[in-house]
Amino acid sequence: MSGLLVVGDVVTDIVARHRTPLAPATDTAAEIRRLPGGAGANAACWAARSGCPSVALLGRVGTDEAGWHELELRRAGVRPLLVPDGEVGTATVISLVDAGAERTFLTDSGAALRLSPADWSDAFLDGAARLHLSGYLFFAESSRAAALRAMSGARQAGIPVSVDPASAGFLKQLGVERFLAAARGAEALFPNADEALLLTGCADPAEAAKTLSRTFPLVAVTLGAGGALVAEAGAVTGRVPAPDVRPVDSTGAGDAFTGAFLAARLAGADALEAAEAGCRAGAEAVTLVGGRPPSARP
Repeated sequence: MSGLLVVGDVVTDIVARHRTPLAPATDTAAEIRRLPGGAGANAACWAARSGCPSVALLGRVGTDEAGWHELELRRAGVRPLLVPDGEVGTATVISLVDAGAERTFLTDSGAALRLSPADWSDAFLDGAARLHLSGYLFFAESSRAAALRAMSGARQAGIPVSVDPASAGFLKQLGVERFLAAARGAEALFPNADEALLLTGCADPAEAAKTLSRTFPLVAVTLGAGGALVAEAGAVTGRVPAPDVRPVDSTGAGDAFTGAFLAARLAGADALEAAEAGCRAGAEAVTLVGGRPPSARP
């Protein structure tokens, strides 16, 4: 088995790049694009781009855009397992990207967090060697139950599970202890620095990584332009620099890291080699508009 199953969010991204500060109560010129996105979907696409031979994605979308998202996933080499929702629309994120490539999100979770245990089948794990869960699923009762059902099925099958905490803002709303309790049992955790600090109360990402790796055996903390650090079983085992690139849009950089990391692990790489692959993908991602690799673009 060499396949990757991702359970997570599928999102319609409205990316607005503005070169000047936002001007309240009037117009700000911007370049605006509608693109497929979502942390789970992006990670799946980057895993496929990074050479993973079989990638599938389970997610819930509105019926209005199900066809478009299915097409985009297939074009990226991902097998879509999309659940259409006739009551609410697909999750939508407005991504405001400033001149420094930093993004701010306005998020309508829509159908994404309506994924339920009824949408899951252990048969989805056939051929899977890893299960990855987008942390966004943990922020609503129904989707959290679906994530826990998937994790239980994977663990019973002896399949390792990874989790991306996804959002420091939503983690604060949910509560750190509730998230950690729900994610317990995962083999790997992929927080960014802000999420790692929030989850531990530490002031230093390395200390946070060490702390988290006492609960999750493998932790890779992304540091933006600073690369990533890896901790295993309570100790930092390495730091990986990020390639020097000119950023355009930081949307999806962490998802690219995760997808490439998992693809490398499935190909037999050790944790540091996987982090190097993740940093290369993350560096490529910030040179692109939106969160998907070029293969997923029109």
